Amino acid sequence: MHKLQSEAVRPQLPLPDKLFYKIGEVSRLTGIESYVLRYWETEFPFLKPRKNKSGQRVYTKKDLEVILLLKKMLYQDRFTIEGVRKKFSEGFMKSSEPITASPVNTKSSQDPAGILELVKKRLKDILSQIR
Repeated sequence: MHKLQSEAVRPQLPLPDKLFYKIGEVSRLTGIESYVLRYWETEFPFLKPRKNKSGQRVYTKKDLEVILLLKKMLYQDRFTIEGVRKKFSEGFMKSSEPITASPVNTKSSQDPAGILELVKKRLKDILSQIR
């Protein structure tokens, strides 16, 4: 089995519950080398980790989820880099069905309970895409 394929099918560890992750931690958790993560930053405009005061990259949990999705798309689904860019530019991360396409009335979109329901649905969609 090709090295990239064997890394891609490796089961993922549960992500530690932290606010920020350094590039070495992200590399260890995702199975993606640091230099590849830095390269992906140059290729994918939506992957831009912040930098701390000392200039080190700090990734959020959302960044890790995006990286795992990129890994799946590139290594398992065999997308090209351009194909991934196109998929994301089409609103792929928004959800399989855009929220605006679902019937949302203005009353529920302004109601706190309605907003929470939309957020829950959205998070579930993102989680299912990552898996």
